[in-house]
Amino acid sequence: MTQTPLELFSTDQLIGDDDRELRDAVRSFATDKIKPHLAEWYEAGDLPARELARQLGELGVLGMHLEGYGCAGTSATAYGLACMELEAADSGVRSLVSVQGSLAMFAIHHWGSEEHKQEWLPRMATGEAIGCFGLTEPDFGSNPAGMRTRARRDGDDWVLTGNKLWITNGSIADVAVVWAQTGETSRDIRGFVVPTDTPGFSAPKVKHKLSLRASVTSELVLDDVRLPGSAAFPEVRGLRGPLTCLDEARYGIVFGALGAARDCLEATIAYAADRQIYDRSLSSYQLTQAKLADMSLELGKGMLLALQLGRLKDAGTIRPEQVSLGKLNNVREAIGIARECRTILGAAGITLEFPVMRHANNLESVLTYEGTSEVHQLIIGQALTGESAFR
Repeated sequence: MTQTPLELFSTDQLIGDDDRELRDAVRSFATDKIKPHLAEWYEAGDLPARELARQLGELGVLGMHLEGYGCAGTSATAYGLACMELEAADSGVRSLVSVQGSLAMFAIHHWGSEEHKQEWLPRMATGEAIGCFGLTEPDFGSNPAGMRTRARRDGDDWVLTGNKLWITNGSIADVAVVWAQTGETSRDIRGFVVPTDTPGFSAPKVKHKLSLRASVTSELVLDDVRLPGSAAFPEVRGLRGPLTCLDEARYGIVFGALGAARDCLEATIAYAADRQIYDRSLSSYQLTQAKLADMSLELGKGMLLALQLGRLKDAGTIRPEQVSLGKLNNVREAIGIARECRTILGAAGITLEFPVMRHANNLESVLTYEGTSEVHQLIIGQALTGESAFR
């Protein structure tokens, strides 16, 4: 009797009934509504994001781990499992949900005024309104403290000027959470809720991508965007605001990357069973089985780590460096699994008939965004030594 990689670890026994039921619903949605179209979307470099957002809103996964304002209020573990199933389809689809829920919605939910929350969160939870998160700039990714986007006071208003880059959902967003410098130091950074129909705001698409092609990636251009004083988040100052949001998004990636790896591995196991070489199945050869065993081991270890982090997050005790452990390990192992799977599929592995190269290309972006591997190594190193090596 054959077993799937995660069945070897019996990880379903570690998941509660409610969380497992929600995971299965997301898996069915991804299998029926997303996977049949992915090759087409990936090749076209686009996806029907607005239609998809409304369907995901009906499924209840947009901002699902937030409380109130039309959000489902699920456990953090359930949210992670949903990310896993969405990324088993495609990292771009999981990114749409992560940016909507863990960056834009979380920022408004955690740092916004009551007016911000009432205006945006119910519509974002249904997918009627789409959000994006403007932190990264052309010259400032891992060092957001150096951002050049500025917000200056003009009477009771704020006026924003600058550029953001690599912004998921930017060109289709109805609202952007934009972080800008209001003074001279990183302590002066503030967040702003920016309706995208405000004069001076534009969001041209980033084209010619070789990764995350089934995703909308944009630049944000802020050309003297005038906002009322109430557009600013009322209390949070400094990098604490955006970094809190990034921890939320990184947590989803801990699970999500495993979804991409699992999909690669399952597709490869099925291919190896059918592929005949010298009158034997490819899966009957020792080298193939050794590769499958090693990859399954890393997938299962990553899943155990993710579920432990889910427990800690549900208990309210998770620390940023623990999220970094998960993101660093699981993305690194996922991209290794995708590449190894490609060697078993041979030439077939480079086509869109199979998901392996698509996942591998997507994971190149996942390896970088929400903190590069090097950033997470230094976060972990600082936790171990008490010394910051960032500067």
